[in-house]
Amino acid sequence: MSAAGRYCPSDYRYPAADFRRSPEVSTHALYVVGGLYGNRFALDTVEAMAAAEPGDATVVFNGDFHWFDADPRRFAEIDRRVLAHRATRGNVETELARASDVGAGCGCAYPDAVDAGTVERSNRILDRLRRHCVDALPGTRERLAALPMTMIAEVGRLRVGIVHGDAESLAGWRFAHDALDAPEATAWLEVIRIASHVDVYACSHTCLPAARDFRLAPGRLTVINNGAAGMPNFRGTTYGVLTRIATRPSPHPVLCRIGRDGTYIEALPVAYDHSRWLREFTGIWPAGSPAHESYLDRVVSGPHFTPRAAYPDASQSAPPRLSDSASVVS
Repeated sequence: MSAAGRYCPSDYRYPAADFRRSPEVSTHALYVVGGLYGNRFALDTVEAMAAAEPGDATVVFNGDFHWFDADPRRFAEIDRRVLAHRATRGNVETELARASDVGAGCGCAYPDAVDAGTVERSNRILDRLRRHCVDALPGTRERLAALPMTMIAEVGRLRVGIVHGDAESLAGWRFAHDALDAPEATAWLEVIRIASHVDVYACSHTCLPAARDFRLAPGRLTVINNGAAGMPNFRGTTYGVLTRIATRPSPHPVLCRIGRDGTYIEALPVAYDHSRWLREFTGIWPAGSPAHESYLDRVVSGPHFTPRAAYPDASQSAPPRLSDSASVVS
């Protein structure tokens, strides 16, 4: 067995054929919000954005909505507000829901490229959440355990597979930007396209956004990874990112848009109150704590990642295009 934090438990896995089921959600505007990470100010922004839609919008939190909220009062608030919407569980919620540790640690299934210090600190963050929040809040473990790992949504003519990791694992990394660009990705993408009958996969988990549109032999497949709604995703920025899939264009600023089959697949910035969030983050996780050491630089300045790496097929200076192509909107 791999070390805690790199280990992927067998109950994280599911066959791509599971996505052939009937949709649980049918909507004209779908918000997929992964990696909220306990940022209640980002949650304020997401709910305000959804409320500003010209029609109803369905919000689905696709895992890891807990993480930095290691205070019972803040944790309970995030739990209550998120579960008022649709939600699936990520590795964080899955491990918090267990009655005992199965050796997975944080459940991130980190690849070898992630250093051992980061893995160890993530395990400590998860342990603090379990001891200080879940154990102190009756019913939390049961609520998190009841959440599904995946969801199917129908938006216009598109079937959307909502996952945390990838098409076969809750903590899978095969929808990461670099994995999607690897030459060997095509064969696997064709297999899951055939097995799942999914047109669009909306995911998170890897903490860095990506949008890719594949013309495969079995049919077109779009993958959009929102990275993190509750943390900056690009260097020098202070906003999160969510995924919007809708039958009408967004009324909000757009980072990337892919048009297909009369539907808009978009990445939207989540412009939360950065100053208030930074104060709350450092209050819960002061200097010397594992989250402070692992995440403070990203919370303040963003990761060393660019929109060009997230959306390489798009021109950052181009206006939104509603054809079957991608564009980045400045």
